[in-house]
Amino acid sequence: MNTQHEFKQSLGLLDSTMIVIGSMIGSGIFIVSADIARTVGSPGMLLIVWLVTGFITLTAALSYGELAGMMPHAGGQYVYLREAYNPLVGFLYGWTVFTVIQTGTIAAVGVAFAKFTAVLFPWFSEQHILFSLLGFNISAAQILAIASIIVLTGINLTGIKEGKIVQNVFTFAKTLALVAVIFLGIFIARNSEAITANFSNFWDAHWTTMKDGKVISIETLMGWKLIAAVGVAMVGSLFSSDAWNNITFTAGEVINPKKNIPLSLAIGTGIVTLLYILANIAYIVVLPVVGNPDATDVIGRGIQFATSDRVGTATIAVLYGETAAIGMAILIMISTFGCNNGLILAGARVYYAMAKDKLFFKKAGELNSHSVPAWALVVQAVWASLLCLSGNYGDLLDYVIFAVLIFYILTVGGIFILRRKRPDAERPYKALGYPVIPAIYIALATLICAILLIYKPTFTWPGLGIVATGIPVYFIWNKLSNNAE
Repeated sequence: MNTQHEFKQSLGLLDSTMIVIGSMIGSGIFIVSADIARTVGSPGMLLIVWLVTGFITLTAALSYGELAGMMPHAGGQYVYLREAYNPLVGFLYGWTVFTVIQTGTIAAVGVAFAKFTAVLFPWFSEQHILFSLLGFNISAAQILAIASIIVLTGINLTGIKEGKIVQNVFTFAKTLALVAVIFLGIFIARNSEAITANFSNFWDAHWTTMKDGKVISIETLMGWKLIAAVGVAMVGSLFSSDAWNNITFTAGEVINPKKNIPLSLAIGTGIVTLLYILANIAYIVVLPVVGNPDATDVIGRGIQFATSDRVGTATIAVLYGETAAIGMAILIMISTFGCNNGLILAGARVYYAMAKDKLFFKKAGELNSHSVPAWALVVQAVWASLLCLSGNYGDLLDYVIFAVLIFYILTVGGIFILRRKRPDAERPYKALGYPVIPAIYIALATLICAILLIYKPTFTWPGLGIVATGIPVYFIWNKLSNNAE
């Protein structure tokens, strides 16, 4: 493989924005509002969760714009952490990206693609077990998920141009489809019964706890408990709004990256935040937030107990009945396929940057004849596929949400550090409202982390454990690299 190839600057502002939007919109917006509704229990607090999530996402993206303009290099956030702190902190981020954040998300999105394909073609159901391997039951859904990862990896191996074409087409399609769902919900399917129920109890917040499909407790929320519930509920909304930072990984292939990456971050996160808030407004004018898990119709079950948490499907079902499931399945198939393309395209660039620092497999730092990090793409696909087979990627993602927030806090904090360390560095774009807005972000994200430590310890501590496993790996890799020289 020729190591002399260089990245091709092929991504314009539109392409970069499509990567931001496409990587953010997957299946989450159509599903997670059910769990949020069970946690906060009121229309007003449901919207507050999404508004706070939007504020946090936009604030972080606008802050990252300064770092992206200052250091427009392949690897993005990995590079920012390395330069602001030290190589170990950068490696821990890259390690977590490879072991769980990127590959685990690719696996989860791939299986989501397969699950919704099964709505149209039941053969691909998770219940359709094809064979057993090393004690694991392998379903048709897992095989389809792996096949989709292989296909998208193959496309991206042929060049950045091919990857961006897929990204643009699927992102346009799913964005228009989401707009259509919002329009249908707000203007066509709006339900006076749901509106009356929701607006008469707009701020009446309750935390509903479920076990084995049954309600075991309903707790009134006030004061600190209400704040804590919002923090816990935001796990779903933050995950649905994540991956916007993926565009920073591809900086080596962006045209005029000092301008276009900050702009794409602002435009992309702004559009998705607006769409997510409008989607939830559509949900609450069609369905009551509070429902009954034993009800037999979509209105009775409400947002809280939408079948399989498919709130988007339930919303459209008010108009189109059972055919809504087919329409939404097609939309989510498009959405997840396009989402995974962006994740696959961007993730490999982090491993490329790590390899250049001799902190990942050497071949991951080489470009093929199409000027893409082929080996990095392949090893990413292999690990993501293994996670698909394990069936544990969902647990891993729950564990790592806390770690993701920690790295976001560290990265935004890096702005303050680099302002001191490199006061004269070129900054074509400066973080909006510095130092107040970045400080507000750090404070809010830290509060959410504290809440998760208290109320979700089974997720937060394992997340830290996954990150911590990178510490010995870093020193071992460093030693091996030095011995090889």
